[in-house]
Amino acid sequence: MSFDQIRLDKHEGIALLTLHRPDRMNAFTTGMMLEAVAALDECDADDAVRAVIFTGSGDRAFCAGADLGSGASTFDYDKRTDKLATLPDGASASPIRADSSIDWSHPLVRDSGGRLSLRIFEAKKPVLGAINGAAVGIGATMTLPMDARLASETARYGFVFARRGIVPEAASSWFLPRLVGIANAVDLCYSGRLISAEEARDKGLVQSVHAPGALIDAAIAKAREMTADSAPVSVALTRHMLWRMMGAPHPIQAHRWDSRVIFSRGRSPDAAEGVTSFLEKRPPNFTASVANDYPWFDEFEESPPYS
Repeated sequence: MSFDQIRLDKHEGIALLTLHRPDRMNAFTTGMMLEAVAALDECDADDAVRAVIFTGSGDRAFCAGADLGSGASTFDYDKRTDKLATLPDGASASPIRADSSIDWSHPLVRDSGGRLSLRIFEAKKPVLGAINGAAVGIGATMTLPMDARLASETARYGFVFARRGIVPEAASSWFLPRLVGIANAVDLCYSGRLISAEEARDKGLVQSVHAPGALIDAAIAKAREMTADSAPVSVALTRHMLWRMMGAPHPIQAHRWDSRVIFSRGRSPDAAEGVTSFLEKRPPNFTASVANDYPWFDEFEESPPYS
């Protein structure tokens, strides 16, 4: 698939997804969201891809937030004609009913940043961020469901929503406190202040800080470290288990999923290969395909008879 507002380059198992609007500091648009979602779909279906790295084009910004080219109506979504591209066939072009009430279930009410965050959350491959400059607004919140965030020394984070008269989006009210704690989350979101890469690392928002020229290589090395010796289907399942259990109210839910997934994987050729290769002291050759052999979590949703 060809893209206009992103670039997708694949090399030796790593997909580099570059937000590509350098003349606008890679500012976020509906089109960029749709292309990034499509790229993640493509990567999930490609067994040659083991991990995806997001970065920004140029050396100024990862993503400077929402494109403010619409001026005062930037966040008035029912006035944004570009969001019409997200409507399914036959849907009304406005969430405003004839009686002036709002149809809260209408697709145009839905936050575009949240659509991308949820797609990253659902990804079957590890997703990393190589934050090469300003990461502001959606540029910050889209990184939260990623598995690792590495930052350039020039990076700056800003959860600036209250300064723009809006609120945090992209499901960040769920992700951010889990990453940095509630005290740091409220400080960052209430004030809307910009923080350096070093402060972001100290708060747990990023894992490491690198010289600008070394950032992409460091992200690729981290992606390979995460995936090189592991079964791809096991990584995909583990990713979904760990993220979902962050919101579980009781460990019994983890036990239910653990039991079903370990039973499923225990019967797979990968499990036999993992043990045999260890005993034979050789690298494993895992053959199960993420695209074809991943057991959907829908199979695990029904509660088993044990409590």
